[in-house]
Amino acid sequence: MAPGRAPRRPGGLASQGLGSEPGYHTTGTRPARGRPGERGYVGILDQLEQGLERVVGGAFARTFRSGLQPVEITAALRRELDTNAAVVARDRILVPNRFLVQLAPGDYTKITGMGEALTDELGRQVHRHAVAQRYSFPGPLAIRFERDASLAEGVLRITPEIVKGEVRWTPVLEIAGVRHPMTTSRTVIGRGHEADVVIDDSGASRAHVEILWDGSKAQITDLGSTNGTRLDGERLTTALLAPDSVIEIGRTRIVFRVLPEAGGA
Repeated sequence: MAPGRAPRRPGGLASQGLGSEPGYHTTGTRPARGRPGERGYVGILDQLEQGLERVVGGAFARTFRSGLQPVEITAALRRELDTNAAVVARDRILVPNRFLVQLAPGDYTKITGMGEALTDELGRQVHRHAVAQRYSFPGPLAIRFERDASLAEGVLRITPEIVKGEVRWTPVLEIAGVRHPMTTSRTVIGRGHEADVVIDDSGASRAHVEILWDGSKAQITDLGSTNGTRLDGERLTTALLAPDSVIEIGRTRIVFRVLPEAGGA
């Protein structure tokens, strides 16, 4: 095996060096949905759609009836990891962690119209692939979209880059698309003005639940609320809170997220 070249994996691509210099581009057209021979394509589709529909519901299906599909961006990003993987040590394969995704105007409008929920889900799929392949990121993973009028609909261009930096994990509560960062170790959610995160829901108690964060994991506790609390559909008293869990208080759905951010220099 040539130095600096990642090993070939079953069902994957042989890596072709780092390719992280600014201006490195790959342009691809959309593969057919579920095309025979595209191993893993349907699995990626299921994971991505389930993740998005969990957060945004029917908006996913209404937005992407035609044109470039999010799953095609996921597949292209995964290919970028595989083709730009570089062996830097016996047990370390380095891959790009910043991606500029350029899209045709129509595709850009639809993709960016989904907001941060789509970007987050794409990031989760890329991270899941990196873990499965034992790749290492040099810093926080970031995906950015850009409009490019020179591209035809269904065509995308991806520019990968390696950016070093430490990762700091920040917990947030997402309610109706609005993110509420958890800035202290204890966060109370409820209807009362004394709560840290106030929700306008008659089914919520004044101090409904508390979430404790120790810097790496979270715990949620119902504070004796009148109508109770559900976590991923199950009633709870106290439970560990995993990233991307859905908390239901009355009619309010809250998604708990843990997001990577660049640490200080």
